[in-house]
Amino acid sequence: MSDTNKEQAILLVDGMALLFRAYFASAYGGYIQKTSAGVPVNAVHGFVKYFWDAVERFEPSHVACCWDMGSTTFRTEKYPDYKGNRPEAPDELIPQFSLVKEVVESFGVPNIGIHGFEADDCIGTLSRHFAGDAHVYILSGDHDLLQLVNDDVTVVIMKKGFSNYAVYNPQLLQEEKGLTPPQVIDMKGLMGDTSDNYPGVKGIGEKTALKLVQEYGSIDGILANIDKLPKGVRTKIEAELDMLHLSRELATILTEVPVTCDWNECRWSVDRGRVLSKFEELEFKGLRKIVENSKVV
Repeated sequence: MSDTNKEQAILLVDGMALLFRAYFASAYGGYIQKTSAGVPVNAVHGFVKYFWDAVERFEPSHVACCWDMGSTTFRTEKYPDYKGNRPEAPDELIPQFSLVKEVVESFGVPNIGIHGFEADDCIGTLSRHFAGDAHVYILSGDHDLLQLVNDDVTVVIMKKGFSNYAVYNPQLLQEEKGLTPPQVIDMKGLMGDTSDNYPGVKGIGEKTALKLVQEYGSIDGILANIDKLPKGVRTKIEAELDMLHLSRELATILTEVPVTCDWNECRWSVDRGRVLSKFEELEFKGLRKIVENSKVV
């Protein structure tokens, strides 16, 4: 990273989070946008709008997009039911998985993923790698990523409605949720995660988990003081110690996975003609103007 400095910033995009959000935001009425050849493109169209808005808002000098590479990861090996409650992707979305990567590539943005790990782990690793030399913005709708927040890493959570973000630094995380970044993991370990389908400690919900984490600092702090806990809470934790530790492990985003990303290849430098050609291929007539009028190309 020879050309980096504190004035530079990289936007790490959680690709699947944007794509799924775009699909369901545009498909809820039953209409699926398709090309004249019948190829569904509604999710890709929405992805571009979300993606472009974030680039214009945060003005990164560099951009990379991270993707899940299948449902089998080290987490499913540790806990086969991990994310096992999730339905199959809608038929109209499946062909858009490859199409959206073509669009990302047309922007000159690298698509990054590694089999056996989730996009979150790639994001965690790259954020750790680049932080300190450039500011890191992480764009997602997944609150698990809040564990990565620090003075050099800002997590941008997409909220309901277009162009609506919660921009988390350590101060906002503490003010809004009463947590430090590592405590985001401890909360998940205690209460589990219904979306990712791991239980944590049965009978301990968000309110109790928050109280315990704030009082004792961490799961380790709670266990070191387990004799001080109310009998009911203590009994629940002691009955689920193995699952508590496993849930904490499942909730932890890795920051040292074997993923590489060349800094110079991430530089935001759009070939307008290449993007417009891809838009024409996908019949994105309405999106042409966001490129033609954009301040970021």
